[in-house]
Amino acid sequence: MSIGTVLSALTSSKLRTALVGLLVLVGAVGGAFAVGMLGVPSVATVDNTFGDVTNETTEVETDLVVSNPNPIGVGLDGVSVNYTVSMNDIKMAQGGREGVSVDAGNSTVPLETELRNDAIPPWWVSHVRNGERTEVGIDASVTSDLLGRTVEFSRDREITTDLLGAFDSNETRPVNADSALTDDPVLYVNETRGEWGSVSEAETPIDMAFTVYNPNLEPYVVTEIGYDVTMNGVEMATGRTEEGYVIPSRSSETIEFTTALQNRRLDEWWVTHLDEEVRGHQVSGLRIEFYAVIEFPGGEEVTVPLDELTYEETIETDIFDEGEDVRGSGDTDGSGTQGDGSGTDDTDGGNDTDDGSATDDTSGDGDSTGGNTTDDGNATDDDTTDDGSDDGDDGVLPL
Repeated sequence: MSIGTVLSALTSSKLRTALVGLLVLVGAVGGAFAVGMLGVPSVATVDNTFGDVTNETTEVETDLVVSNPNPIGVGLDGVSVNYTVSMNDIKMAQGGREGVSVDAGNSTVPLETELRNDAIPPWWVSHVRNGERTEVGIDASVTSDLLGRTVEFSRDREITTDLLGAFDSNETRPVNADSALTDDPVLYVNETRGEWGSVSEAETPIDMAFTVYNPNLEPYVVTEIGYDVTMNGVEMATGRTEEGYVIPSRSSETIEFTTALQNRRLDEWWVTHLDEEVRGHQVSGLRIEFYAVIEFPGGEEVTVPLDELTYEETIETDIFDEGEDVRGSGDTDGSGTQGDGSGTDDTDGGNDTDDGSATDDTSGDGDSTGGNTTDDGNATDDDTTDDGSDDGDDGVLPL
């Protein structure tokens, strides 16, 4: 027998032994999973934060924590992770990675994906149509190709806002013309009301009503009401009424009109909302300003800024429930929520037939109160308790 033949026999024998050993190991591991001795990796939690923002996109940074219940690591090509962030079933961001290696215990898998800013207007429409309610859903999964199994994780957070609630007021506010043609105040606004109209993909209408009282002996005419709506300085709506209103002597008249936010400008607002240098991260200022054109009995007209009716609201959001990371010292009760809105977290993690599970329940709520005012249409206002702002915390809303 030649030396080559001997070496060939030995090599073939070792190769066969190694292959048999590998098959036995794979079979043992697979069998261990099959009988439940080893577990399938699952998602323990998903933490999202906003990263860099451009005019077109918003970066979403994700830390996906994978829980491996086994005493050994699981790798590489056979494990993949995927996740989706949705708001009212509108997909805002999707990401994933294949070839993930996880050690025993918990491993953090960092992911980055982009949210397109043009998804903000459709989400806003859904939020208003749903009664200012949004369900933020995070769905993630871990798939093992070797075992042919997937473990899923889901987390839902309901968010509510009340952006126009503080606009409703019975406070009496004077309208001063600052004109030599008449004495001030020329009129009083005894009541303001505002509610969302029928929102479309292009516009978000606000139906408004002012109850105006004329204390004079002669009728006055309001020929025009103008308005400007901004969010963080971004012009969302501007316009004026198309008809005039006669306010009879010592009588009241209700002036009704509609302003419409232009939804196409919401993505521009979104960039400022996430810019810490504007008002702070995830903070916006909503401002509505009014003016009136008043015609006196002699036919003269004067344009009057309705400064007393200027409406301001602070909007603070916490999309991913980052808590103190977003709110800082503004959170006074430690609950991670502020203002008129409330958010609740319900988590259902690790729902899988292979007994991999993970749970995560958190909750938050916020509330505020505002005063009511009555007035008999005269120049006094001793009973007024509402200055048009939110008594709680300047109307900060957790979105």
